Amino acid sequence: MGIAELQSYGFLAVTIFLTVALYLYIYHLYKNRKDVDGHDYEDYSNLALNDDITDTPVNAKNRDK
Repeated sequence: MGIAELQSYGFLAVTIFLTVALYLYIYHLYKNRKDVDGHDYEDYSNLALNDDITDTPVNAKNRDK
């Protein structure tokens, strides 16, 4: 077994590990979309595009306190 064969097995192992880690991370992000306070931060994704004064706010605030 030469160094080239070891490198190819190592490359394959690292590629498989990183692919699995990426899919686990994506699953983790979609499973935990809301944080502890119950905020879904995907609502804020278009905030930079919808920043005109006439646009509807992401979170409506109640002024009665």
